[in-house]
Amino acid sequence: MRDIMGMMAKAKELQQKMQDAQAELERVTVEGAAGGGLVQLTLTAKGDLRGLKIDPSLLKPEDVEILEDLIVAAHADAKSKAEAAMQEKMSGLTAGLPIPPGMKLF
Repeated sequence: MRDIMGMMAKAKELQQKMQDAQAELERVTVEGAAGGGLVQLTLTAKGDLRGLKIDPSLLKPEDVEILEDLIVAAHADAKSKAEAAMQEKMSGLTAGLPIPPGMKLF
């Protein structure tokens, strides 16, 4: 019975740590860039878009498709950085837990 109480306490502690980590990930920001920095955007580690900067040289009607592609590329760059930041944060919390490979907690 004592083991079960200990496990319950550890589970509750882990749950609180996970909630704290999620809140922290909302404050962590990453930047993605494309086109040699002509398009830059900022995401939270949870993937929320916080800012977008576009170099004025790209604001020509004939360059619309290029601009669209650069925004998508900058987003992909920032998103991969955000996922890495999230993974790094979560790996510290889940160290020692038997979580199957590839299982996403968020």
